[in-house]
Parts: sequence; C-alpha cells; structure tokens
Amino acid sequence: MPFTKKRQPALNILSLILALVLILYISRIYKIQVVDADKYSSFARGSASVRTTVLKASRGEILDRYGRQIAANRDGYNIVFNKAYIKDNINDVILELVRLSNEYGCEYIDKLPIQKTAPYAFTGESTDKMLSALGLAHFATSEDCFKRMIEKYSLQNYSAEDQRAIMAARYGMDISDFSVSYPYTFAEDISTELMRKVSERNLFLDGVSVDIVPFRQYADTSLAVNLIGTVGPIYEEDWQTYKEKGYSYNDKVGKSGIELWAEDYLHGTDGEVTYYIDKKGNIIDSEITKAPVAGKTIVLTLDRKIQRQTQDLLETAVRDLRSRGGTATAGSAVVIDVNTGGVICAANYPTYDTATLSENYNNLLNDKSRPLTNRAFQGVYPIGSTIKPIVATAALETGKYHIGDVVRCVQVYNYFADYKPKCMHYHGVMDLKNALSKSCNYFFFDLGRRVGATTLTDYFKQFGLGVKTGVEVDDSAGILVVPENDNFGGDTLQISIGQLNAFTPLQMANYVATFANGGTHYRATLINKIVSYDLKEVYSENQPEVLNTVSIKDENIRAIKEGMLSVTVDGTGRAALGDYPIKIGGKTGTSQTNSGADHSTFIVFAPYDNPQIAISVVLEHGHSSYTSGNIVRSILDFCFFPEDNSANDQTPYTVLN
Repeated sequence: MPFTKKRQPALNILSLILALVLILYISRIYKIQVVDADKYSSFARGSASVRTTVLKASRGEILDRYGRQIAANRDGYNIVFNKAYIKDNINDVILELVRLSNEYGCEYIDKLPIQKTAPYAFTGESTDKMLSALGLAHFATSEDCFKRMIEKYSLQNYSAEDQRAIMAARYGMDISDFSVSYPYTFAEDISTELMRKVSERNLFLDGVSVDIVPFRQYADTSLAVNLIGTVGPIYEEDWQTYKEKGYSYNDKVGKSGIELWAEDYLHGTDGEVTYYIDKKGNIIDSEITKAPVAGKTIVLTLDRKIQRQTQDLLETAVRDLRSRGGTATAGSAVVIDVNTGGVICAANYPTYDTATLSENYNNLLNDKSRPLTNRAFQGVYPIGSTIKPIVATAALETGKYHIGDVVRCVQVYNYFADYKPKCMHYHGVMDLKNALSKSCNYFFFDLGRRVGATTLTDYFKQFGLGVKTGVEVDDSAGILVVPENDNFGGDTLQISIGQLNAFTPLQMANYVATFANGGTHYRATLINKIVSYDLKEVYSENQPEVLNTVSIKDENIRAIKEGMLSVTVDGTGRAALGDYPIKIGGKTGTSQTNSGADHSTFIVFAPYDNPQIAISVVLEHGHSSYTSGNIVRSILDFCFFPEDNSANDQTPYTVLN
C-alpha cells in the first residue's frame, strides 16, 4: 500500500488564525506609530514635563572691503554634559573624562581657584565667588573649601587627586547655572582622536555628548590684530549681563576691536531643542523648536592685501634701518578713503600674533617696544612740518597772507626778544609754493605769528586734530595745547611747525583727506556694511558721515596743493617720489623728541588731479623724511600698481561703491 500524507485540517485552521492575528497586530502598530503618530506623541507629551536647551548659532564673519575673509568659523568638538541624561554616576563619568583628556593631551575647563596638586592652596585668583557658592565666610581657608566640596559632591571614596579633578567640573557646573536649559561644556576644541574615543565610550558616559561647535578662525592671525580684536570667555563679573541677553556661560564674546564693537551683530540668535521627559526622568521625545540664526557678517573698509603688504613693509623698513646703523624703533602707516573716511589700511610695527597671544601676553606687555599698542589709532606724535598746509590754510582764509606774497628767510627768526628759533637753512625770498616745497620754517614761523595761536588751534580742530576721529575702535584724541589767548609767544612758533602738539597717524591721514577733498571732514570708519551670514541681504550700509566742513576758497586750495605737488616733484620729498608715474601731493616732516633721533613723518594724497586716497606714515626715530618717503612710495605701488591682478581683486585701486 503506497504511503500517503495524512491531512491535518485543525493545524491549518490554527495557522490561518495566527496569521490573521499577526496582521491585525501589525496593522495596529502601523496605525499607532505611523498613521496616528502625532496623536499619540501629543498624548505622551501631554503627560510629560518639558525642558529646553540651547542650540548654538554660528558667529558672524568679518570680511574686507572686497569680501575676502578676515575672521570666519571652523567646526570643532566640545565635550558637553546634558543634565537631562545625567544619572547618579556623574563623579565616575567626570573622572573617566579627566583620564581620557590627560591621555590625549587635551585640557579640560578648570576655573576652580585651588591649586591642582597638594597642598591644594588658593591659586591667588579671586575666591569670593567660590566662597559664596560654597556658603563659606570670607576668612575660610583652602582646606575649608576642599572639605566642603568633598561633602557637597560626595567625594569621600576618592583619592585627593581625583577629588580635586572632579571638583573642577562640579564647581564649574555650579557657577554656570548648569541645568537642562544650560548644558555644561567640560572641554573645548578637543582633538579628533579624543572625540572618537569619547564617542566610542558614549554608552558608558551618561549625560555626555560630543557637540560640533563653530570656533573663531582668522585667515591671518597677525593681520590688523589691533583693529580686528579677539574673542574670549565671558568674565565672571560680566556673566549676569550676558545671561540676560541669552548667552550661555561658555559662550565666547568679543573682547576687543571690531569683535567687541560688533558683538551684538556677530553673536546671532541661538535656537532651542525641546525635550519631553516622563515622570521617571526619561526623555521620551525631542525636537528642534527654534532654529538658530547665524550672526550677521561685518564687511570692513579695510583692504586685506594692502594691510598685509604694509605691515610687512614697516617691519622690513625698521629692521633694515637698524641693520645699517639707524635708530628707528617702530612705525605706523594709515591709508584712508578721501571721499568717505573709510580706513583702507592701518598698519603697525611691532605687532603680535593672536595665535600665541595668551602664552606670550606677559612678555608682550613688558616689551619696551610696546607691540600691544595700536600706534595707528593711539600712538601720539609731534607731526613736524606736515602741519604746514593747515597753517597756510589759516593764514590765507583769515587774510593774514595773500597768494603771491613773499617772506625773506634769514634763518634766525628775530621777532621775539626771548625766543629766536632757527630755520634749517637760509632760504632767502620765499613764496607759499616754495616754502612748502623746501619746508621753510622761517616762512611758517611768520605765518603762524600773524594768525595767532588761538586761530591756529581752531583750524587744527576743524581738520580733526586734537579730537577723536569717531572710528569704531578706540582711538586717542591726541595732545592739543589750547592757548587762552594769542599771547603765546614763542610757543606759537613751535605749534606752527608741528611741535608741542601731538597727534595720531589716523588723525594725520584724515586731515590730509579733508584737505584733498576740498574741506569735508568725515568721521573715520572701519565699517562698510552689515549683511546676512549668507551675504544675500544687506541690513545696513554705512553712509559717509560729515563731522564738519572747513571753509576754504578754491584758489587757496589750489595754491596749497601746488606747493604740496612741488614737495614731491622737486622739494623735500623728491628723493622718494620725484620720478613717480602718478602726480602726488605731499608734505614731509621731522619732529623733535625728548630723546633719540627725530621722528620721520610723511603725508600724501593721490592722485593729485583726482584724489582718492590719503596716506600718513610715522617712523619713530626714523631721523629723516627720506625713510618714511620710501614707505609711502611702496604703499602707493600697492594701491595703484599691484603685482597680482587676479580676478577677485579690484586693481588698480578704486574707491569702494
């Protein structure tokens, strides 16, 4: 009898029923998790507590006048504690992070004012905040603080070394208002290797995440450092103010320069992540409820290329002069837009590198050459004979001198019985053009005496000397002696040739710009416009701001300009600019100092027939105008005859629209 398979109708029926049940379950799960997901999520959220935390916005960038990056952002990694995920093992988690940080050579944030090694004494920094946070009296010792933190943070079962390491993070959390809304940054800008290691151990490090965070990056860390400034941590005394503005404790803020001035524009608006937490403290859902908005981008009036070239030029010039037995110690150069007041370049030497500023700060602070000083905006110098075009303006406008009049230079000026200054040479008969060209002190002694000290001082102010320029980065008003009346005697003669008073290179350049454009004195500025992070939207465009107008007759301007042209063609500036292919108006100067060789100064405007830029150069103890004149010539080359005519640059130099 052949074998036949026995039928199993009951088993088939059961299989069919099971399949139907599975289909029903799957359909129900699909309906809950997909079709009705929002409905059930809202039910869950309705019974959950809600917490929000910050989602960081990128800091706005800083660009030069042609859109070239000066300050931008790069991505880095921070180790962050999120309170919503922290469990009872926080001390062990901190200790493991400390171990990993030490292993990979990365520093973690430590603001505890107690030494890191025994005997754990105070570091010498202010302890008031720590004593207040620990509830201790002002006379408490470091040992008292240490014991209080052992108790407060439950550190009894750890070694003293581990206790101190854990305290750093726990104390940091306390003073930074650590909460679900305010995460705590344990370490900043960690290495890729440490990032990978922490990420690998994420399951064992409760409450810890590695966040990708934007960090400030400068295209050239020694470029215009006094102007651009730096960013840094929020100081404890400023925390409450920044907190009220929506900042987090570990945010970086502008500390100086444009970074500080534009902080409200650059910071941007942080976003929010919302967490839904059940009664047991578990996060059941999260979502981005407010997208971050990046900070605005600042477009400067600076030309990054000319700024770099001029900085290098100053360094080379000073070093070369010293190598040949000269006494020059430092220098500054400013280039300004004649028709807007926009600062195109403001270079200093010596200077510093922001990449190494922190580690070298004490040495820089104590350096006798003062590399931290922004000489262009804050260095004050007697400007010597470069003052003479203003003296000529005052004399012509007040009728104390008329075009074509002559003065006979006999070298010794004998007007005052008790003060008889000498001219550098015996020039003979001088008119205005030749007096400017040859820089005859005798001629300007006489003009200054005729005009009087009070009127001269008023004209100095009209041209912006002795008053702040209005530029966004802090500048000096200079030193302006204000006489009570015209009975100023021999001092009137001194201020007529640029002595006694002292002004900044920025003021000098702005005064030349005022003269070159016919008398319009603009506020100096570094800001061209403020745009969106993606550069697509212009929020504000800086319009030239007129501070005052100097009334100068056209014929008087022409007469003074002719003299300034003669300076560069066949006068005191001929050696540096006599063969220059563009006509230039200028004035040389040397100014006496309390010690050492004279300062060398030079001012120009160019082109002569259609002025676009004004330049001032000061070489400390540069001795003669020839040395600063060579620097002026090179800067003119940078502006009008650049070597690199790449498509991304506007060359030769044109005024920015």
